[in-house]
Amino acid sequence: MLLSPRLRPWGRYGLHLLVVASCYYVGARLGLLQALVNDQVTPLWPPTGIALLSLLLGGVRMWPGIAIAAFVVNATLGDSGPAFVISAGNTLGPVVAFLLLKHTGFRLEVDRIRDALALVFLGAFGGMAVSATVGTGALALNGVVDGTHFWSTWSVWWTGDAMGVLVVVPIVLALRNRAEWPTTLYRWLEWAALLLATAGVTVLITTVPLRMTFIVFPFLIWAALRFQHVGAAPCSFLTAVIAARGAAEGTGVFGGDLDLLGKMVTLQAFNGTVALTTLVLSAVISERNAARRAIERTCAQLADVVAQYEPLLSGNTRPPDSRESR
Repeated sequence: MLLSPRLRPWGRYGLHLLVVASCYYVGARLGLLQALVNDQVTPLWPPTGIALLSLLLGGVRMWPGIAIAAFVVNATLGDSGPAFVISAGNTLGPVVAFLLLKHTGFRLEVDRIRDALALVFLGAFGGMAVSATVGTGALALNGVVDGTHFWSTWSVWWTGDAMGVLVVVPIVLALRNRAEWPTTLYRWLEWAALLLATAGVTVLITTVPLRMTFIVFPFLIWAALRFQHVGAAPCSFLTAVIAARGAAEGTGVFGGDLDLLGKMVTLQAFNGTVALTTLVLSAVISERNAARRAIERTCAQLADVVAQYEPLLSGNTRPPDSRESR
């Protein structure tokens, strides 16, 4: 039965909340596959990116879908008391990040340097510190985590939440902008080769016990220069996911004598540098292209004006649109 006209907006709103909650739950289940602390604290937590993305696209009214899904996920992992506090933190973190981004005038195209910096430092690092603090504090108050492991647990939580933002938000926003997609077969082949090369290099640096993380950056720069966000975001996504897997397994650059805190600091520094490099460079290229198009439009308009008044400039004293006096 169709909804009445008065109920249709509420029906659409409820459907949107259901989609947000479903995506959050699926993302949480995927993230828990790499849990490092108490089977619920992971170095890659996609739901934070899904939550922030839903707020950016649908507004702050999407928070109930985030809260419900977060509570369901956490309630299946432990007592309902800590689950309620943790889910509140999981909701508050993305909301704070969204409000900070909105205050700075963040644009979904991420085509300005200020947008790239805001997404990394406010959306990921700043906002997710809230959810990490609330969640780790809830575990500590309930005796799940003792005081000696507070900061290591907090670092894993914060790293996972921040990475969720840096992995999910840029790639979805980039793929929404179809104007930047490759338009020829050659460009599609180059784009695919770029992704394969980036993934292969990242697998190498996360499995070989050598400090070679820097060799992935030429591919990331290539992606940003050639394809802007539609190339840089997928490459950054692959790099972050593979690096998180390496940190969870303690291989490659994340191996050796590094403790949990050291692994998370290394992972956060690496992925933060990757995201900052790709987003800022892509934004710089986008700004340059926009400025070039604006200059080309201005030149075309000036050429039209010159062509209109060329007879006057060549010696004809009568303007092109003048009329014979009667």
